[in-house]
Amino acid sequence: MLRRGGAGPLHLQLAEQFRAAVRDGRLRAGHRLPSTRDLARELGVSRSVAQAAYDQLHAEGWIAGRTGSGTYIADVVPLQSVQRRRVKPAVEPDERLLSLRPGIPFIGAEPDAGWRRAWREVSAQVPARGYEDPAGIPALRAALAQHVGRVRGIACGPENLLITNGTTHGLRLLLAVTRRPGERIAIEDPGYLSAVAAARDRGLAVVDIPVDADGLRVAELGPDLSAVYVTPSHQYPLGGRLPVARRNELIRWARSTGATLIEDDYDSEFRYDVAPLPALAQLDLDRVVHLGTLSKMLSPALRLGWLVAASPVVDRLAAHRAESGDWPGWPMQAALLAMLRDGYLDQVVRRARRLYAERRNYTCSVLSQYGQIIGQDAGLHITLLLDESVDDHTIAARARAAGVVVAPLSDYRRTTPGRPGLVIGYATPSDADLHRALHLLAQVLKDRA
Repeated sequence: MLRRGGAGPLHLQLAEQFRAAVRDGRLRAGHRLPSTRDLARELGVSRSVAQAAYDQLHAEGWIAGRTGSGTYIADVVPLQSVQRRRVKPAVEPDERLLSLRPGIPFIGAEPDAGWRRAWREVSAQVPARGYEDPAGIPALRAALAQHVGRVRGIACGPENLLITNGTTHGLRLLLAVTRRPGERIAIEDPGYLSAVAAARDRGLAVVDIPVDADGLRVAELGPDLSAVYVTPSHQYPLGGRLPVARRNELIRWARSTGATLIEDDYDSEFRYDVAPLPALAQLDLDRVVHLGTLSKMLSPALRLGWLVAASPVVDRLAAHRAESGDWPGWPMQAALLAMLRDGYLDQVVRRARRLYAERRNYTCSVLSQYGQIIGQDAGLHITLLLDESVDDHTIAARARAAGVVVAPLSDYRRTTPGRPGLVIGYATPSDADLHRALHLLAQVLKDRA
């Protein structure tokens, strides 16, 4: 039965009815079909509808014409229908939960003037014709070279910059192009689990290197490593900063072994005791690859960052991307360029630094009586070390039951033992939600005692 105004044009409805008849065995290979004239008369439609249906079925291979004989069902073996497994719907995040997860900045309810200006500028531009430079928009690379030179002390030019979809994307790209499966890479322990996953996905052997109050313990590095992943400005998650003597030691080690140092500079903009520490890459750009990101300044949802390296490395990465087509889209790159030219990025960092410093102070004042606070001089989180007898997963579970999501420190450890604790982000919630979340967490910690 064809229905005018039904689901799709009449000729497509008719074609689907023929397909269904073949699938369920009502029509078999070799069955002769009526002429379009007879079919149209039988269905009460125009001959053009019948002809269009036959044309569609012929194009798809369901029917075939025989000269002087008519139209027949083709030799089509119907597929067995797939029994779809019933998948449980994904669990929706509970909006009633307050998040103290680390690493996500505060984002207001309304876009501010600088954000709107950047996107107005992009909307007034003609989109790029063809594919952009796989290393990134040249003007953006030049602007970012000036930016990282000014705020991170790295002497570089646009030839040293490659635009990425964020830190993890830059790391995965670097490992895919410059490292071979089976090579050994050192990663801080405890450390950033996405870096571990990226290395293992490439087939690298991960070597866990302990950290202390000053960050990565360089003396633990062996001579057979091809790369070291490090967070020198604010070790993640413990918060130590690699002092100059240890930085120099690390550079000397890399020069002597030929290893690559991968510097994840994820939140260096936010220091509350002194000016942001100089980047490790400023000491030797031939040995260090520097990864930067917008995720802590603006939002991780933007999926935009940059990689700074020696120009031969950038050229290799760009050549790989020219074949894979894997690079950030033009609109977001153009928006970041507008933000840099407008000074908006600097404005955001200054404003956020004041806000986060206040929140850091408040967080420490509420939680200091329940353990040892470390890593409070920088970033968007603190780490609360607990007594050895405490199970931090149990504390996190009780906090969640009370309405607060917090990360147990044990989740970041792999093979290096250490004290339990909580990694507590203070940037994401509103002021009111932060106060509520901290007092709920404090009550959980108090009840434990």
